Amino acid sequence: MTTDGTDIWRPYEDHPVLTPLMTGGHRATPPDELARLRRYLAAVVADRSCPVHTAVAFNAAYFGFEIGGEGYGNGPFDPDDFPVLTLGDEVTTHPVGALVRIETGSDPLYAEIVYKEGRHPAIEESGEVPAWVSGAPATAWGPREQRAETCVRRELLVPDLTAFGPALQLDETKLTRLRARGKWLNEDGHVVVAARYSTPQEAALDDTAAFVEHLLTHQREALLSPLVPVSVAHLTGGRDEERLRTALTGLMDVIAYALRTTESLRGWGPYVLTRERVGAGLRQDGPLGGSDLHDLVGSLERAAVPGARRRHGLSGSRTVYTATAPWLRGVAGAGPLLTGTEYAVSVCRANLAVTDFLRGDTDNGVCEGSDVRITLDDSFENGAIWRSHHPGSEETDDSDPLVPMGRGWRDTVNPPAPRPAGPPPSNVPREEESADTPPADTPLTDEEEVGLRNYLRIDDSELCWQQPLCLAHLMEDRVPLNRMVRDALVSLGPETGRVRLEIHHASVMIDPSEEVQEVTLDLTEESGMLRDVQWPIDFFPGLRLWLQWPRGGTVLRLSTRELEEPVDIDGRLITHEYDPQVLTRDGAPGSTRDGDSSAGLDTRRLVLRAVRRFGLLTPDGHALLDRDALPRGIHAAPTAPHQVTAVERAVEELLAERHLYPAAGSRGADGEPHHPARDGEPRIPLVGYAPRPVAVPRPGPGGNGLSQGTGFEYAVHGFLRRLPAGREPSDTQRAAYRAHCRHAGKADGWELPRGYTFVTPHLRRR
Repeated sequence: MTTDGTDIWRPYEDHPVLTPLMTGGHRATPPDELARLRRYLAAVVADRSCPVHTAVAFNAAYFGFEIGGEGYGNGPFDPDDFPVLTLGDEVTTHPVGALVRIETGSDPLYAEIVYKEGRHPAIEESGEVPAWVSGAPATAWGPREQRAETCVRRELLVPDLTAFGPALQLDETKLTRLRARGKWLNEDGHVVVAARYSTPQEAALDDTAAFVEHLLTHQREALLSPLVPVSVAHLTGGRDEERLRTALTGLMDVIAYALRTTESLRGWGPYVLTRERVGAGLRQDGPLGGSDLHDLVGSLERAAVPGARRRHGLSGSRTVYTATAPWLRGVAGAGPLLTGTEYAVSVCRANLAVTDFLRGDTDNGVCEGSDVRITLDDSFENGAIWRSHHPGSEETDDSDPLVPMGRGWRDTVNPPAPRPAGPPPSNVPREEESADTPPADTPLTDEEEVGLRNYLRIDDSELCWQQPLCLAHLMEDRVPLNRMVRDALVSLGPETGRVRLEIHHASVMIDPSEEVQEVTLDLTEESGMLRDVQWPIDFFPGLRLWLQWPRGGTVLRLSTRELEEPVDIDGRLITHEYDPQVLTRDGAPGSTRDGDSSAGLDTRRLVLRAVRRFGLLTPDGHALLDRDALPRGIHAAPTAPHQVTAVERAVEELLAERHLYPAAGSRGADGEPHHPARDGEPRIPLVGYAPRPVAVPRPGPGGNGLSQGTGFEYAVHGFLRRLPAGREPSDTQRAAYRAHCRHAGKADGWELPRGYTFVTPHLRRR
C-alpha cells in the first residue's frame, strides 16, 4: 500500500476495506474509511466488463475481488459453498449479486449474476408493450387478473463467467458449445428462467432487500465463513439474525453511497459504469452509438404524437409504452453488443442516454413543441419501460420522470376519471386541491406501554424506581408516580397537596429554581402524579429518570446518569442514559416539548413521523410499520392519489438514503402486522426506522475529542493475509485463527488455508 492517499485495497494483503463502523451506514463511516472504499470500488468498476450493481460491489469488498483478471479466484473460500442454479421448469429466484454454480452435466460454470431483468411473455419481439405489463406485480397474469397463489416471473439473468478468474472458467470452445446447445445458456450467453417466489411480498422487495435476504438464507454458509477477508459476524460482534440483517443493510448503504458519490462513475438505478465508458460508447459511430441512441430518444417522443390533426390542433390523448431491450435488438448490427455482459452495458448506456435527454431538454419530462411527456414507468421489465403520453402538459402528476411509477398497471386496474374539457369552474377547487387531506395528528396514548420501567430497590426506608421521561410529561409539566408509592402516600394523608422535588442532572449545572421545587402531589389518578414540574431545558423525551421516595416523607428525589460514551443519533448529541423506545416514539419529526404537530412537515418528514409514531417497537428502539398503511398513518382518509404517489416517492428516497430500511413481516387474522413474521401468516413488506447511535469521543487533552499528534485509535478485526511463496504461518497465528473461527461459529475446518497467515486484531491510528 502507498501512503499518499491513492492506495487501492489488495484483498488478503491489506487490512479489510469493510470496517465495524460501516455497519451503521454511510453517516456513521469516517471520511478516510469512506474514501478508501471509494478508491477500491472505482477500480473494481473500471476493471469489470459489466455494469457494477450495488450487490456486486458488496461481493467485491466482502469476498475480496482482485483487480487485474483474478477476480474471486485467488481467495481461500470454497466456491462450491455457493448455491446451485439448477435449470428446469421453475427455479428458486436468484437476485443480482448471487454467486452461483450452474450445473451443466460436466464441468460446472462458476459465475456471479451481474444483471437481471424481466422477460414478460406478453411483450412482443417488436417491442410492443401492453400497458398492463408496465409495473405489473409478479402475480399478474393479465389485465386486472392476479393469482396470489402462483408467484412465478420469467426473468433473464446475465452471469459473469469470468468473475472467478481463469482457473475456474471454461475455455471459449466449451462455452460456444454450451451456447449452441441452449440448455444451460442461451445463444447470447444468458440464462432465462421461470423464477419462483415464495410470496408476492418477496417478489416486491427491492434489489438490496432481496440480496440481503439471499445472503442470510441461500448464501449464509459463505457469508459467515471465516475465510473471507472479514466476516460480518466479526464486524457486528454477533450472529443473531436481526443483528446480521442490520449490519448487512448498513454495509449496503455505505457501498451504494460510495458508488453514487464517486465522481468518475455514472449510475443507472443500482448499476454504475465509468463515465469514460459511457462517453466512449456514445461517441462511437457503429451500432448502438450516439446516433442510434439519439434515434431511441426520438422514437419515444414520436410514439405518442397522434398521426391525424384536427381543426384546432393535435387530436386527443395517447399513451404508448416502449421497452428498451427489444428496441435495441431491432437495431441493425447490434447483435454482438447484446451478448454476454456487454448486453447489460448496452441497456444501461441506452437508458442513460434517455435520462440525459429528460434532464437537459425537457420540462419535467415534457418535450417542448410536441407536448409529449416521457417518463420511466418500469425499471425492471425488458431493460426498462418508458411511458410516452400526449398531451403531456395536461398531466397533473409532477413526480420525477425518472422514478418508475407503474402507471401502466395502475391505470389499467383503476382507470383515471376522464378530465372534462376546458378549465374547471371558478367555484370548484381543482382535483388535487379538493382531494387533499390534512396530516393526521393522532395523540400519543401509549406512554405507559412504551419504555422500560423497573424497580431498583424496595426496603423499609425507601422505594426507588426507574422510568423514561415521555414527551407528554414535558409538555404537561408532570411525571407519574410508581403505583406502590401512590398507594403508600394515600395512606398518609390527603389526595392532593404540595411536596418537594429535588432534581440532580449528572455533570450538568441546572438553575437553582429547578434543582429544588415545590410541586403538586395528585393522588386522585390510578398511578398518582407530580404536577407543576419545571423541567430543566436539557431534559428530552426518552431521558431515563431514577426516582427515590423516602418512606413517610414529603420529599422525592429525581436524578439522571451519564453515558459512558456520548452518542449522536440523527444529528443530536446525547450524553445521558436514555430509553431507545421512547426516544424513537416521542422524538419523531414535529414533536418538541413546546408542541406536537405534523403541520408544516414535508412528505419525507411526515413518513418518518408516521413510522416512528405508529410502528411496532423493538426493545432497541426500532419502529416497523406496514408499508401499505403509511398513507393512512400520514393523512386522514380519504387520501388523494397524488398524495399516495408522493408518499411512495418519499419512502423510496428515505430507503435509498438509509433513513429507513426495508423489512418483512406478516399479517395476523385480526389484520394486525407482526415482526418477525409468524409461521402460517401471509408475508407483508414493512419499512423500519432505527436510531443507529454513533459513539462520539469525549474531549481529550486537546479539547477536540481526538488524541494528540497521530489521531485516535480504532480497532482492526483479525483477517487473513496471503503469504509470499515458501513462507509458513507461525503456531501463534494458527492458534489465533482457530480462536477466530470459534467466534465466527465455524464448526469445522479450523486450520489456516494453505498459503495464508492470520493477522490478529489490533489497534491502528487515524
